[in-house]
Amino acid sequence: PKDGIPFHPYYSVKDIVGVVVFLMLFSAVVFFAPAMNGYFLEHANFIEANPLKTPDHIAPLWYLTPFYSVLRAIPPMFGSQFPGVVGMFGALLILLALPWLDRSKVKSIRYRSWPYKVALGIFVVSFIVLGWLGMQPVTPINALLARIFTVAYFGFFILMPWFTSIGKTKEVPTRVTE
Repeated sequence: PKDGIPFHPYYSVKDIVGVVVFLMLFSAVVFFAPAMNGYFLEHANFIEANPLKTPDHIAPLWYLTPFYSVLRAIPPMFGSQFPGVVGMFGALLILLALPWLDRSKVKSIRYRSWPYKVALGIFVVSFIVLGWLGMQPVTPINALLARIFTVAYFGFFILMPWFTSIGKTKEVPTRVTE
């Protein structure tokens, strides 16, 4: 094809480099630091269980901490944590609606408008901060920060149809090679 790029050697060499880097990092974790300071193998798993004492601070797995932070950020209603549970599962399920929320004609970040890039940056920062807050004990300032960043998290998805439709995108090239 006229605009085609051959798979070999370009992509095969690039993929081999990626696989080698991944295997080196994976081997370093497995052989030299399997616990990774509690991020892979939690410290609580090495403590003998005591059914008479509940731990002071229970933290979920690191990849679930942003959603746990959303759960804790939403205050209970009528003595029930149900609104927090709805918010937590809503934070997961809203990701499934992304194809219908994105109204932009361009899908590559390279050609997106600046409002989208700013909103994506705010979303990434809010997700990382929510993950960090999910590992911290509950304090008034942490609860306030979790509420602010939960609003930013959901605001990205709620406002996405607006800022993807108004943004002025760059011209997409018609050919791969010029």
